[in-house]
This record gives sequence, C-alpha cells and structure tokens, in this order.
Amino acid sequence: MLIDFFDAFARDYHAYKRGTWCYEDGLLYRGLQFLSEATGDPRWEAHLMRLINEQVQDGPEGATLFGYDPAEFNVDHVLSGRSLLYLHQKTGEARWLSAAGHLLTQLKNHPRTKSGVYWHKLKYPWQVWLDGLYMWAPFQIGYGQETGDDALVADALQQVSTALDMTYNASTGLYAHAVDEARLQPWADAQTGHNPAHWSRAVGWLAMALVDIRELVGAARFEPLEARARGLLKRTLDLRQPSGLWLQVMDQPDLAGNYGESSASAMFVYALQKGSTLGLCDAPSDLMDKLTAGVMKQGANGPEMAGMCEVAGLGYYESRFRDGSAEYYVSEKVVSDDVKGVGPMMMAYAVSLELEGQRMPSKVSA
Repeated sequence: MLIDFFDAFARDYHAYKRGTWCYEDGLLYRGLQFLSEATGDPRWEAHLMRLINEQVQDGPEGATLFGYDPAEFNVDHVLSGRSLLYLHQKTGEARWLSAAGHLLTQLKNHPRTKSGVYWHKLKYPWQVWLDGLYMWAPFQIGYGQETGDDALVADALQQVSTALDMTYNASTGLYAHAVDEARLQPWADAQTGHNPAHWSRAVGWLAMALVDIRELVGAARFEPLEARARGLLKRTLDLRQPSGLWLQVMDQPDLAGNYGESSASAMFVYALQKGSTLGLCDAPSDLMDKLTAGVMKQGANGPEMAGMCEVAGLGYYESRFRDGSAEYYVSEKVVSDDVKGVGPMMMAYAVSLELEGQRMPSKVSA
C-alpha cells in the first residue's frame, strides 16, 4: 500500500507554494531521495528530477532558484538545498552546487542572536525555533563538507549546541518550540524566553536534525551533542502512545482535544530508526508497522495519510495570535496528505527497509 501511495502522491504533486522555493517541497525531495537509495527503483529519482527541475533555472551566471529571495532571511528556505547537494554528489553537475550557493550566501549574511544562532526569520527577531535547526544546519554542514570549508561545519555544530542550551526545559526533559532571546514576544516566558507547550512536530524537527547531523559528521565530531541526542530520543520513546503514535502536545495525554498527530509521528519513527542505525538508541521493531496502521486510512479517493496538523507557529498570523500554549496547538486545523507528513513518512519507510536489510525490487507494492 505505501509504495503505491507514495508513487501517486509524487506523480500528482506540484510545487507547494507556486512560484516559491520552499521547505515543504524539500521534504518531498528528501523522501524521494531516500526511497531511491533504499529500493533502487528508478521511478523515485524520476519524480525528484521532474519536480526539482521546475524550481532550478539555468541563467548566464549559473543556476538560480525559482522565486527565492535571500533578503527574506528565512531559514525555512534552506532545507530544499540538501537535495541540491545530493544531486551534485550523484551527478557531478556544477549547476546543482551553483544553485546551492545562493542559500549559503543567505546564511553568511543571516542575522544572529547575541548568543550566535541564526534568527528563525527576519520577521522573527532574536528568536530561535526548533524547526529552523532542521531547515539550515544539516545543509550548512553538507555544503561545508562538499566544498572543503570546515569552518561552516564547526559553526553549525556550535550553533546547534547553543540552541539546545537555549531551548531545553529541564522540568519536562524536552525542548521548547521556540525561545525569544530578547524576552519581548507575548508568548515568551519572562524568565526562560520559551513558549509554554511542547508541540510534537517542533520536537520532531529537532530529532530529525540531530540524527542527520550525526550521520553527516560521524561519531567523534558529534560527541559534544551525543548525550543530548540520546536523551531526546529516549524521552521521545517514553512518550510514544499505545497506538504507536505521538500526541500533538506530546507530553499532555490528559489535555482535552489532544490527538495522535501523524506528521510528528512519522518524524519520530524516522529519527528513532535512523538513530538506531547510528547507535544512538534502541528502536522497537514495531515502529513502522504501528505508524502505518495508525496514520494510513482509506479515504474517498483511496489511501491517505490522515490526522496531521496543517500548520502551527507563534505570534500574529492573519489577525490571529498564536500563543504557543497547549490549547492553541490542538486548535489548529487537522488535514490529510500534507507533504509535511508524507515526506517524513517516505523517509521513515525507507529507513525501515534499511533496518530490515531489504532492497526492494522495482514495481513491487508493499
């Protein structure tokens, strides 16, 4: 079922934000890359090339990114660059690295907190969000490795370490969705700068970032982050529900309206499985099976990935104030088949094949 679902999703997919280079597309690119590597089936790379070629344009001064404005200083835009690095490694074509260079130029000029961490966005001054650590840090590390600029790798590792210090909540053993270093935002605690509640997808972004960074830099260089990565993966596993999913507000099972959220659950399954291949945790053998059973439903038009929060954030958005409370997170719209869940689901499934030691033949459904 999953292979056919992924194939149809990619076949029918168009740029998430028409005319804009954005992170949502990058999640699908990552999922397709993982499936291609795990299965050897050429359809996944064909989907990837079709989609990414719509966004990368060749010009007289090299490749450009469709609709990308570095002056937005938005770290979300950086995530899709990981697929540019992958394609440069795979093909050796200079256009992919040329396109990725635009994202690196943004990061070299990106505003930072006083503690040295990139602002999440220009419009979110002095704020560090967990989402952003997944969006930019593995890319900066990968770009540094690809170009031989070790200072980029060292800077990324230091920023991630500082961000973990800034966002850690000792009372819960988890990390805050965001911290306001200036303590000026209405949602920020006056003492810690944290938002009030633990949104599961935010923690999912962090978990994925940490295992990806570990895979990129190796055990020795990851050592300063290892204890915190292990602790987060263990705490995450402790909060897994009997259904095999994680809750929208992951540490409040008695919260009215709380529910098993599918995108975060896919992220955690990916991170735990990948973490187990790297020796960071012991992943239960039923992670993927229970995830699939819990999130894949039969919809009016066939299988769908149901039960995911469409979007959540902090601060004012469309005349609504998002206060980062538990009650706020469970109030956001719940949808099916958003790429923020399907991309990590692809990644989780591909890693499950790696754990099983399988290499699926082409054109076989699972």
